[in-house]
Amino acid sequence: MHIGGLRTALFNYLFARRSGGSFILRIEDTDRARYVPGAEEYINESLEWCGLEVDEGVLQGGAFGPYRQSERKHLYHRYAMDLVEKGHAYYAFDTPEELENLRKEFESRGETFIYDAKTRQNLRNSLNMDRGELEELLASDALRVLRFKFNPDEMITMEDLVRGEVVVNSSTLDDKVLFKADGMPTYHLANVVDDNLMAISHVIRGEEWLPSLPLHVSLFRAFGWEHLMPRYAHLPLILKPGGKGKLSKRDGDKGGFPVFPIEWKDPENGEISSGYREEGYLPEACVNLLALLGWNPGNDRELFTIEELITEFHLDKVGKSGARFDPEKARWFNHQHIQMLSGERLAGEIAKVLGSKEVDCEREKLLTLAELIRPRITFLHEIWEQCWFFFRRPEVYDPQVVRKRWKEDTPEKMRVLSKALSGCEPFTPGAVESCVKELIQENEWGTGAIMNAWRLLLVGAATGPGLFDLAAFLGMQEVITRMEQGIEQINR
Repeated sequence: MHIGGLRTALFNYLFARRSGGSFILRIEDTDRARYVPGAEEYINESLEWCGLEVDEGVLQGGAFGPYRQSERKHLYHRYAMDLVEKGHAYYAFDTPEELENLRKEFESRGETFIYDAKTRQNLRNSLNMDRGELEELLASDALRVLRFKFNPDEMITMEDLVRGEVVVNSSTLDDKVLFKADGMPTYHLANVVDDNLMAISHVIRGEEWLPSLPLHVSLFRAFGWEHLMPRYAHLPLILKPGGKGKLSKRDGDKGGFPVFPIEWKDPENGEISSGYREEGYLPEACVNLLALLGWNPGNDRELFTIEELITEFHLDKVGKSGARFDPEKARWFNHQHIQMLSGERLAGEIAKVLGSKEVDCEREKLLTLAELIRPRITFLHEIWEQCWFFFRRPEVYDPQVVRKRWKEDTPEKMRVLSKALSGCEPFTPGAVESCVKELIQENEWGTGAIMNAWRLLLVGAATGPGLFDLAAFLGMQEVITRMEQGIEQINR
């Protein structure tokens, strides 16, 4: 599941929460050829990371279980036979080779082969067999599938909550397979049966499933369940950053941004795809950016908590056009949500990083540090880069800054500053600021020259937060020690 699937899950979640409904996670694993080990666990972990709490599912249970379709296999055959008896489905015995030859034959004439009302009369299926031949084939090991029987030239009218009324002529549709040769139902049959048995009220999915809507609606009608049919909403595609084509993993690899919510390791080749979690994104930021891919609140507001999204979300504000993914905007969302974090939460994230570096820091200092570095971080993995110098003395001094900021008289000025700071009490940001500014004014020094040289001694570079806050955090003795060490090393 990449962020397209996560966006679909999010919209279902927001709709369910706002409507007072249940958010259901059903594992649709009937296509064994596409089964990927670990994918189910990955989906659960991704939803949990984003805070999308599942009400009913494999892990949660519920009144309509089991919630893994491979465990419901015994249910589908009965309903498939019901369609056969009603004349809405038929057996087809064509081999894959025969169908492939037909496709090539049609292509040679510039046409496209579809298994429909026109072609089925000349193919190997139960519509063209007498009862004896059919029973003999069914009793044998002959390869067979079960296909839905569309009525020829029928206008199928459907309602989509995003696109409005959709009308399709059945002559453009092929008789889709409902039961495969391996004895497993296809997505189409299993989903329609389960939507009915699980009392599903709404199905919100990507627009790539829009071509399947005529079949699903027709299946509900064929079963006699039209009055129980869920309402459908098909979401617009998430497009490449350039705006042309559906976003894919390849785009992320090429553009250097994740397309998966959390890191994914391919079980076949071991290839690792980066995830938003591992790249330092907050789950709140991921949810916020995905919500605005295809949905618009109706104003210029961009920043939302998930609680606010639940309140604001309406399907009638979902657009029909594809939504372009912007990696830079994703970065912006993360930076903004880091600014929105509570001091306690950000301090907790900093504590995790410091712990990994075997650095101890008391709670009050963590809270102070959180506010000092908050404006300077876009991703959580930048925390150490922005705060290491609060805990470790610089071992090297940026040579470019030394060349530009360290003059012949700088060492003496720094010694004078060090002496003045040794008498600064209390050593608070405000007191330190007054002390430094008074000294600069008394000696008629240039403020920039003094501050840049002082920063070089404390940090080893021209980066970092406000110097008065940094000095107060370090404490008087540490500041003086760093200044003495720096003067000695730079002047060697």
